[in-house]
Amino acid sequence: MTQDRAISSLFSADRPLRSLEFFPPKSEDGVTALRETAQALSGIEWDFVSVTYGAGGTTRDRTAQVSSMLKDELGFTVMPHLTCVGHSRTELEAHADRLHADGFRNIMTLRGDPPKGETTFTPAADGLRYANELVSLLKSRHADFCLGVGGYPEKHPEATSLEVDLDNLKRKVDAGADFITTQLFFDNAIYFDFVEKCRARGITVPIVPGIMPVLSLKQIQRIVELSGTRLPDALRRRLDVAAPDPAVVEVIGIDWALDQIRDLVARGAPGYHLYILNRARPALALAAGLAA
Repeated sequence: MTQDRAISSLFSADRPLRSLEFFPPKSEDGVTALRETAQALSGIEWDFVSVTYGAGGTTRDRTAQVSSMLKDELGFTVMPHLTCVGHSRTELEAHADRLHADGFRNIMTLRGDPPKGETTFTPAADGLRYANELVSLLKSRHADFCLGVGGYPEKHPEATSLEVDLDNLKRKVDAGADFITTQLFFDNAIYFDFVEKCRARGITVPIVPGIMPVLSLKQIQRIVELSGTRLPDALRRRLDVAAPDPAVVEVIGIDWALDQIRDLVARGAPGYHLYILNRARPALALAAGLAA
């Protein structure tokens, strides 16, 4: 068993960090496909990968399986997600202890979305209501955990205002979060404005931009609807023209993401985190484009 390095120790490197996110599949066949995707990407020096955690803990076992496979079989530094949804404090402590015993030292710490079919978050019996409470619990349980938290440059959909959302983010950082990874965005001005507002609130930890290349119109329409993320007019026009050909839509999406990442890094972002929906080709295309 290997023990992961803390992601927080990497931000002092004189280069942008690069990372990507996997989500656990629902079947063993899906795990096999994910292993093939990860193997295809393993030749690129990713600083870390994250593995999501389904609403209500619905993918808890798969998250653990995939996280162990990526860490122990393929040698990635892995940051499993952990949420408050559907778990008591005792269950969260036990899960944290298992992760720590298995050599994981990085956790993406989230409140989590309500289970499918529910519109409001309800904590479990003796559970936690907010992500800052989970940050506190994990840090008190194992002080050497490095904890990431989510940030929303365009405001969490449930927050009444960006100012309220920034207050909530400050609570997570004050509780012990080591860095922030943002929700996706398509206009870099939104990210830099968000960073400026965070710094004005006294939030000093690294803020890693999260980037999702547009891979299909159906995908991006659903994400925009759920998250409230805005599509710039220039990107929308290009996608409208490319709409008849899904392959061209993907090319447009990857090109836009490449331009975003180049600009972010040139202007001092600490790295980038890719939301690739378990697809190797977009991540390889982005890595190749950035190596040029």
